[in-house]
Amino acid sequence: MVSIRWLGHSCFRIRNEEGTSLIIDPHDGHSLGLKPPDEKGEIILITHDHFDHNQYRNVEREGSQIMRDAGGYSHGGYEIRGFDAFHDDSGGKKRGNIVIFSICTDGMKMSHLGDLGHQPGAALRDALADTDILFLPIGGYYTIDAQGAWSVIDALKPRVVVPMHYGIGGLSLRLDPLDRFLSVRDTEKTSVGNEVDLLREDLPEKTEVWIFSL
Repeated sequence: MVSIRWLGHSCFRIRNEEGTSLIIDPHDGHSLGLKPPDEKGEIILITHDHFDHNQYRNVEREGSQIMRDAGGYSHGGYEIRGFDAFHDDSGGKKRGNIVIFSICTDGMKMSHLGDLGHQPGAALRDALADTDILFLPIGGYYTIDAQGAWSVIDALKPRVVVPMHYGIGGLSLRLDPLDRFLSVRDTEKTSVGNEVDLLREDLPEKTEVWIFSL
């Protein structure tokens, strides 16, 4: 069974059947107007070196494996692949590069798109094919916006979409709210609370949007 918990913004804690905790894109909380993450990870993934995604010291423990580059990794029951992408639609000229991570464990493939700022090309679409759970930025300004996010969904056809990097009460960054994304298309939506435990057989057959709360 895989456990997924939202720690705010683009930060999630994933724990697999083996009991290994993975945290991706940790923030410090205070700089964003959010509560700091209260979890520690044996594996920490950093999609890019911006302050709201790279605060690994807040979630590391002794011996934590910190991964921030493209390539292949295997640790603690996870098979992880990193793929180069861009923070903007100008080949990284405006905001630089990011690494998209594909995370496989317990028979499920999860893909975290970081601060994706462009539509994925053919090579990236192939790398992310068969994604079960897609962690997708939707808030615009620094990333793809609501319309762009739906174009990514159409291209990748995940079974579950988890919106992230959007405007919520108290957040210090200017980002579009969740409602703007949800209003674009009438799709099955499920509120899952702050944390969800699931097996592969719990995944929907058709794409659903799973909404986490803090």
